[in-house]
Amino acid sequence: MQINLITGISGSGKSVALRAFEDAGYDCVDNLPVSLLENLISTLESEKCERVAVAIDARRGQSIAELPFILENLKRTHQVRILFLNADTNTLVQRFSETRRRHPLSTNARQSQSATLIEAINKERSLLEPLRTQAHSIDTSNLPSHALRTWIQDLLKDKPVGLTVIFESFGFKKGVPSEADLVFDVRCLPNPHYDKILRPLTGNDKPVKEFLEKIPEVISMESDITQFIEKWLPHYIADGRSYLTVAIGCTGGQHRSVYLVNRISEHFRTQRELIDLQLNFLDRHRELDSIPAAKS
Repeated sequence: MQINLITGISGSGKSVALRAFEDAGYDCVDNLPVSLLENLISTLESEKCERVAVAIDARRGQSIAELPFILENLKRTHQVRILFLNADTNTLVQRFSETRRRHPLSTNARQSQSATLIEAINKERSLLEPLRTQAHSIDTSNLPSHALRTWIQDLLKDKPVGLTVIFESFGFKKGVPSEADLVFDVRCLPNPHYDKILRPLTGNDKPVKEFLEKIPEVISMESDITQFIEKWLPHYIADGRSYLTVAIGCTGGQHRSVYLVNRISEHFRTQRELIDLQLNFLDRHRELDSIPAAKS
C-alpha cells in the first residue's frame, strides 16, 4: 500500500493538499488521531486499498511524538511518504487574520490574539520538528493554492521509491525556500531584466535562452552546479534520503534561475547511468508557478 502522511503547520495548506490527493483517486482521511493510524491501515489493507492519504496535525498534542515510531513500523510492509507543509510565521499570522480562524493550539485567551497565535505556531513547530526532518517539505509562504495543487500533482507522478531530486527556481526578493537542501545564488550573472525586450519574458522563452547561452559566465555556472551535484549525489543516495531539493535563485526568479533549472534538470534526466539508481526528477519554478498566466 502507498501511504501518504500529510502534516505540517496549521494554515500552511494541508486541506488543499488533501483535496489534491482525493482528486488523484486516493482514499483520504483528515484529522486522524495518531493512535488509530495502524488500525486504519490494517482495515484499508483488508479492503484491498492500494493508495491512502492521511492528514495528521499537532492538535493531537504530545501523542504526535509516537508517530515516527509508528511510521517506521509501517515502512516494513508498506511504501510510506511524508509530506510536510510549512510557511513563515508572518504569512501564517496573516492567513489566520484573514480567515478569522483560531489556531488549534491557541488556548490562552487572556493574552492578545497575535501573541497567542505566535506562541501556538512556535509550539506547533516544536512538536512537529521530528516529522519535518524526515519528510518532503514544501514552503507555501509565497505559493497560492493552485500552485500547491500543481506541485502535489507532479509529486504524485514520481515513483514512491528511490530518491526524488527537485530542481526549484526562485527569486531572492521573496526569500529562500525553506525546504531547500542545496541553494545556489546566480544573481552575479548578467540579468535579462535590463533588456526591455526580454524583461516581460521568462527563462522558458527562446529569446531569453538564446541571450543566456551566449554568455560564458552562464555556461560556467551551469557546469559548476552540475558537477557539484554529480559529485555529491551518490552520497545523498547513500544517506537514505527520499528527497533532495536543489534551489537556484536569481533576483526575481523569472529569467536566470528558470533557465538554469531547466538546463540542469534536462542534463540529469538524460544520464543513462542514473536510470538504475531509481532516481526521480521534478522541476519547480516558484515565482512562475505562482502566476496563473504563466501556466498558459
